[in-house]
Formats: sequence, structure tokens, C-alpha cells
Amino acid sequence: MSKNNSSAGLRARFLEYFKARGHEIVPSSSLVTANDPTLLFTNAGMVQFKETFLGRETRSYARAASSQRCVRAGGKHNDLENVGYTARHHTFFEMLGNFSFGDYFKRGAICYAWEFLTRVVSIAPERLWVTIYKDDEEAANIWLNEIGIDPQRFSRIGAKDNFWSMGDTGPCGPCTEIFYDHGPEIPGGPPGSDAEGDRYIEVWNLVFMQYDRDQCGNLKPLPKPSVDTGMGLERLAAILQGVHDNYAIDLFRHLIRAVADLTSDPNPSGPSYKVIADHVRSCSFLISDGVMPSNEGRGYVLRRIIRRAARHGNKLGLTEPFFYKLVPALVDEMGEAYPELIKSQRQIERVLKNEETRFAETLTQGMHILESDIAGLVGTVVSGDTIFKLYDTYGFPVDLTNDVARERGLTLDLESFECHMDAQRERARAASQFKAVNDVDQEVRRSFKASEFSGYNRFTDTGIVTALLFEGTSTQRLETGQEGAVFLDRTPFYAEAGGQVGDTGVLRNNIAHFDVRDTRKHEGAHAHIGTLVRGEIAVGDEITAVVDAERRQATMLNHSATHLLHAALRQVLGEHVTQKGSLVAPDRLRFDFSHAESVTATQLNEIETLVNDQIRANAEANITFMAMDDALAAGAMALFGEKYGERVRVLKLGDFSTELCGGTHVQRTGDIGVFKIASESGVAAGVRRIEALTGKGALAWIDAVEARLDHIAALVKANRADVDQKVRQVLERNRLMERELEQLKARLVASNSADLMSEAVEVDGVKVLAARLQDADPKSLRNVLDQLKTRLGNAAIVLATVKDERISLVAGVTKNHTDKIKAGDLVNSVARQVGGRGGGRPDMAQAGGNNPQGLDAALKTVPHWVRAQLLAIA
Repeated sequence: MSKNNSSAGLRARFLEYFKARGHEIVPSSSLVTANDPTLLFTNAGMVQFKETFLGRETRSYARAASSQRCVRAGGKHNDLENVGYTARHHTFFEMLGNFSFGDYFKRGAICYAWEFLTRVVSIAPERLWVTIYKDDEEAANIWLNEIGIDPQRFSRIGAKDNFWSMGDTGPCGPCTEIFYDHGPEIPGGPPGSDAEGDRYIEVWNLVFMQYDRDQCGNLKPLPKPSVDTGMGLERLAAILQGVHDNYAIDLFRHLIRAVADLTSDPNPSGPSYKVIADHVRSCSFLISDGVMPSNEGRGYVLRRIIRRAARHGNKLGLTEPFFYKLVPALVDEMGEAYPELIKSQRQIERVLKNEETRFAETLTQGMHILESDIAGLVGTVVSGDTIFKLYDTYGFPVDLTNDVARERGLTLDLESFECHMDAQRERARAASQFKAVNDVDQEVRRSFKASEFSGYNRFTDTGIVTALLFEGTSTQRLETGQEGAVFLDRTPFYAEAGGQVGDTGVLRNNIAHFDVRDTRKHEGAHAHIGTLVRGEIAVGDEITAVVDAERRQATMLNHSATHLLHAALRQVLGEHVTQKGSLVAPDRLRFDFSHAESVTATQLNEIETLVNDQIRANAEANITFMAMDDALAAGAMALFGEKYGERVRVLKLGDFSTELCGGTHVQRTGDIGVFKIASESGVAAGVRRIEALTGKGALAWIDAVEARLDHIAALVKANRADVDQKVRQVLERNRLMERELEQLKARLVASNSADLMSEAVEVDGVKVLAARLQDADPKSLRNVLDQLKTRLGNAAIVLATVKDERISLVAGVTKNHTDKIKAGDLVNSVARQVGGRGGGRPDMAQAGGNNPQGLDAALKTVPHWVRAQLLAIA
């Protein structure tokens, strides 16, 4: 194989070809779409250009090309369950594409594609087959009369396969597709035929956006027709490397070899190797783009993929965490094209190892449950009960269970499983008693008019009442004492968003006084939620809105500090850190972020120092508005999962932090005063949380800590300067006293054991002792038991003590008798009589009880119980 036809070589040749023809080479966008809530992941090259195709944004270039990383493993586009069982399905793949935004159209796109395939990478024209939309005469003419494609290798196909649309309405148009013929030795008919098979494989799809479809289905020609094309790099590599299976190309061969090195298999083959090689790509790129394993959304898809890989590794005999060990091989293979892999390598390895370790604890148990169900199966359908139990108790994604069933020729009872899931959702709904303004009727919500927000530079403004809510229903008037929501056409009140809490304050005029306890946003309208304390308010009234300025100011300090904290975390911990959630309140800030391990005290101190350095620098908080692409190009961070408009608000705090944000902020960083981290903790797998304070809150926290320090100093009769030394002396003195106490207890134990030996009775050659000790603790009981077993020889012993009406029991049997008497059975023979139970090893067990009045009588039964056991065995 020549270097030019390697996966990396083909990627480079494609981009170089289009660059030489005036195309802007645009880097691959993130797998997590920054501004498209309709997509779980980026699944095609055109996703980052969607707003351009829709005419909502303009670019400085009219033609572009890219190699876009894509994931299809969730939502509408989900190839997960097919990976490993077909030659071409992947959860992760690269899509090569060229795009025209009102520049060249069908002729240009077709000529570029044909030239690249037949001349640049030298695919024989007779191995290519072309399809067009059945009514696209323009494309037919180009292919047949200008390119000269053989009419015998040309098909017209209907709208299902050859007419593309972005949605039910909007841009749409015909497609032309180019297929590669792998030869007659591979079964399958040509495109458009009913003969299924893998002989003809789609290589390149050229989409011609030339219409705008309205709500009635009518097609109106677009003023600037555009082109969107997509070609799978892996498929192209398979063709040019002379293989029929994508998993036989150079990239996958190297990854499969890395797996085989772990299994010591000289000839790796089979679905499991393919699954693992595919999944390490998708998982690594998702983590590098900020996705972390979780139980919902994108995080759950990532968790499913990791767990599927772990199960296939287990099938290959890899019982210890192994998946993370493949990351270096992936970085070697793809790091040059995607430098973010290199930067994120350590984070990827940490996350994969942690997640696989967690799943390993339940994988064995879950597989045992599934194997048992399969073994007892009547028929070929795995029950919904089993599927749900595996999902709910052991964390087995349904597709993983289906994977196992598929290997055994079985199917799943998904209808029954969904019934279990519906029941679980219903229980969750019943448990939730929350009722918000958000729950009002959809028609009412749609009637809300968007509010103009004036609160970036003022705390007081005047607005007109546009709507009122009372008990979740639209009303024309609120009266004294009623709780509800007031909507204004213009307001200085910030509505809860981006983690920042909603403002509080008052709405008032000559007649009315409305206390606002929260502000929320609904379809762009600000809902001022609270109680009408005096007078009445009607739709159309003019109202003065007054924000609680002190509370807002405190919130602004915490919000700006949150941005500084985010930047400091990335600087100290690494660029893998991304926001996973936040709360910006007047009294504190809370910031959740992606990081696989706890943050050390040294790191926390460094982070806190960095933030306070920025506060002392007193840099200006600069706000600008710009196009989304321009903001990202300028280095602004888009927060994970947030939705942004065509133009975005960019907050720049000196040269330290640049992020997209719609919240309210300080004018200069010095306004924050001081920043203090109060706590650091874990909230989920791979997600940490920092809580911190600023301004007066931070000073109050410091004062409280100093007060506690003074109190501790007074308790140990020291001053602040030497309190730590004094506390150390007290602790050392306590350790010495505890050691002396242990020695005294040991002497007491020795004395007690000597006294107790005389109480033992012999039962058929076994010395049996059942006794109650005064003022003993469980540890003392165990020590006495060990000494008695050594001194008595062949023995069965039960010891008890009572403290605060709670009984502690310990039983021991010398090892030469555990085949006849089990310590667990012995201790339970007493425990059951005093309202308790216990267990342990055959030679030592413990139990409890709550009926001390019956203890002495229960202990007297021990010799009889031992005799009965020995007789039963004899």
C-alpha cells in the first residue's frame, strides 16, 4: 500500500485537491454541536454549515472543504448495534466533504467528484456506478453527455434515496450518488434494484440544495442554490487499499493489532476485535470534546459504548480494565490530524479506566443473570423482566443485552421491557410534586410576548403589563393577596439562565405593590413571579420595575468569578476541563466541571491564587456582540449544552477569560474583591464540583474560620500563632493514652479468659462455653474469643455483652470442628432468641440483638444446641 492511499494520505489528498480549487479548508467541528439542540452529535460534514445553508449567517468564503469527525450512535442516526457485524458500520467515522454556498452548482460538484475519484486517486471509471433523482434532467445531462458515464452504469431513483431535505420544510433538493462495484464475486445487485448485497457500495453523495419547501409542500427555487457533499474516508480507504471490509484498512489494522497485543492472539479476528477498535475511536473523540459518562443524553450514549467495548473485551478474556490502554495506539494513528487527541490523552485514559472499573464490578453479576435466563429459556425470546433487571440493577444498556442475545440467535421482548420502563417513569412522575409556571398550557405560553431586557446597565425601568398568570391560567387582573406572574414588555429583571438565578425586587405604581421573589423566562418573555401585596394590576398597566440592587450586585460578583474560576481550572488541571453545570447566586457560586479525579489541596490553592491575581489586576470586563463563528475564532468558549443565537454576547475578562455569556457582570475584575473556595467534591463519575464565595460572602466565611480558630486555640490554651503545635501535642497525648488503654484492656482480657475457662462444659468431646461479659466492647469480645479458642483446644464458644440495651454476640469454633459446627449457625441459635441475626466465617461469626432480658436464657441453650448438631451429623 502506498503512503498516498493510507487513511492519513487520502485525507490530506482530498483537502489539498479542494484547496487548490479555491476552497477554504475548515477544521472539523466538535462532535457536540454548540448551537443545534436537534442533534445529539455531529453526524455529517454539513452540520457546522447548517446556518449558512439556511441563510441565517454569512461566511467570508463561498466554497469550503473539510474532514469532519462524526458519531452515529444515538437518536435518529444510530449504527451502534450493527458495529462488528457488518463491513461498513461505525459509531465514529470521518466524512470528507466539499461545499458551495451559492457558488458552483451541479456541474462543478459532479466534475470535481469525478476528477478526484478517477484522476487523483485513480479509480477505474468502469468500477463506478452513478444514481440521480429520477426527475433531475440537469444532472442526467451532465453525467451522460459531459462526463460520459456508461448508460449501463447509470440509474434513476426515487425521492426516498435521492432527494434530500433538512426537515419537513426548508432547504431541500435532489442528490446524485456514486457507488463502487467490488466485482461479481460479491453478491448483490446494482443501486435501485431489489437484489440486496455488498457488491455496490456508496462512496460519495452530492446533494443539490435548490428548493425551499413550504408548509404546504410546495417547492420554490432558492435564489442561491448550494452544494453539500459527503464521502466516507473509511470506505474510500477500503477501495484504494484493495479490501472489501473497512476494518481491514490500515487504520483499523493498527488498532486491532493493539487489542491483540493485550490478548496475546497472533491472528485476531471476529466481531469483538472490530467492536473494540471502532469504539475506542468514538469514546476517545467524545471525551476530548467534553462528553463524560452519565445516565442521560450524550453521556449515556458514551457510557453505552464503553460498556459494550468492555463486554467484548471480557469475551476475549480481558477481565481487567483494558480499554484505556488502546488510547496511545489511537493517538499514534490520528493525533497528527486531530491534535486535540494528543492534548486530551491523559484525560481520555483516566475517564475510560474509571468507567470500565466501575462497570467491571457488575459485568460478571449481570452476565451471570443473563446466562441463567438464557439457559432456562423456553423458545428464543429473552424476557422483558430480565432485560429491565439488567438495565435497572446492573447498568446493562439494552443494546448490550441485545448484543449477547444476537450471538445466541435470540431476540428480546422489547414490548414487555418498555412496559417496565413506562411503569418506572410513572413512579418518577408520581414522586415529583414540582409545579412551575412552565407547566401552563402551551397555547397560553405561545401567547406570551417577548420582553426587552434593559437590566445590563440599570436596576430600574418602566414597562407595560402584557400578560398575567394566576394559578397557571391567563387572567386580565391580579388582586391583593394573589400569587401569580406578571409579564412586561420591558424589564430590568434578569430571568434565570446560564446558571444565574433570577432577580428579585418589586413592581409598583400609584395603586399596586407586587413583591417579585423570582424571575423566569418563557419563550423570550420574562415572568416576574411573586405576590401582589397591595392594590391591583391589570393587563395594559404601566409599572415601574425595581430590581433588588444589592442582591444583583452580589450575584454579578459571583458570575464574573465563575468565568475566572473556569479559566483557572483549565490552566491548572488541563484543557479537558469543561463546564457541566453551574449555580450563580448572591450568596455563593457552584461550578461543576469534567475531571476524573479529586482536585488536590495544592491544586485548589493554585486555582484560588490565580483567580485572586486576576481580581487584583483589576482588568476591564469587555462585552462585545459578534457572529458565532467569529467569536469561536477569537478564542471564546461556548459552554456545553447551551443554545446560542445568530449573534452572541462575548465576555472578555482581561486576557485571562473569554466566553460566550448572556449574564450580568462586574465592570472590572477588582469589583469582585476576594475569591475563596469553600469546598471541592465529586457529584458524578468524572464530574467534580467547586463551591466558592466572593466579596462580603468570602470575607464572612474567612471571619467564621478565624472565629473557629480562636475557639480551638482557647480550648487548648494557646494563641493563633502556635495553635497547630498545641493541637499536635494534644493528639499525641491522646494516642499515648489510647495505647495504654489498649494494653490495660488486653490484661483484662487475659484475666477474663482465664476465669471463663472454668465455665466451659464438655459435650461429646467438644468444650462448649457460653458467657456474658460485663463492660466489654465488640473488639474486646473478639480478643477474649481468640484467647479462649487457643487455650481450650476443641471448642465451640459464644460470648455476649450488652450496652445501651443493644446486644453484641460473637461465636467461635476451632477449625478442626468447623465441618460439624458452623460459627454462623451457632451465633444465630442465640441471636434468634434475642431478636437479632448475624453471620460470618465458619470459624468466627458475629451477631446483634435487641432483647437483653432474654439473653441469659438464650446462652443456656448453647450446650444443648451443640449436642444436637453433633448427634445429627453422627
